[in-house]
Amino acid sequence: MNYDLLKANFSRYTELSPSELTHICGHYQERHISKGEYVLRKGEVCRFEGFVVKGCFRVFTIDDQGNERILYFAAEDWWIMEIDSFINQSASELSVQAIEESTILYITFTAKEKLYDTLPKVERLFRIMSQTAVAAWQRRLIRNHSMDAEQRYHHFITAYPEIARRVTNRHIASYLGITPEFVSKIRKRRLSNKG
Repeated sequence: MNYDLLKANFSRYTELSPSELTHICGHYQERHISKGEYVLRKGEVCRFEGFVVKGCFRVFTIDDQGNERILYFAAEDWWIMEIDSFINQSASELSVQAIEESTILYITFTAKEKLYDTLPKVERLFRIMSQTAVAAWQRRLIRNHSMDAEQRYHHFITAYPEIARRVTNRHIASYLGITPEFVSKIRKRRLSNKG
C-alpha cells in the first residue's frame, strides 16, 4: 500500500514526524470499490472514515419525493464518510457510491478510538481537519443563498474543474439543486460564447 497521498494530506493540517505518520497510517486499510458500488447506504451505520486514493464518489440523500440531492463529490485527496453516523454510531442519513472504479484507505471507528489513545496528537489533527471541513460547508451554504443557479454552476466548474469533467450533468444538477436541462443550457451558452 502506498500512503504518500494520505501522509501529505495529514501534513497539511499539523506537523507530524515520519514515525508518527507511519503509526497513523498503520491503522488504515485499503479497499477497492467498483463503479456503482455503495460503501454506505442510507439507514446503515457508518463504521469508517475513507480517504480517496483513486476514483470519485458521490455522497447523497434522497428526499421524500424521491429526488436525489448530492451533498458533495469526493475524488483523489478527499474524504468520504457520514460524520453524524460515524461519531454517534447511528443510522446514516446519507449514501456513498463510487461513480468510478475507486480505491480508498479507511479507518474503522474502533481503530480511530485506539489511535486517539496511542497518539494523543491525532486528536488535534482531526480537530483541525473537522474545523476546515465545517468552514468549507459554511462557505457553500453562503454561496447557495447568495448566488443564483448560473453563478453556482460557474463557481463549481471553476473551483472543481477535474470533478466537473468526471461527473454527469445529472450529478452536477443534483449537487447544485437545479435541473439537468438547466445545466445543459448553461453549458451550451458557455460553448457558444467561446466560439
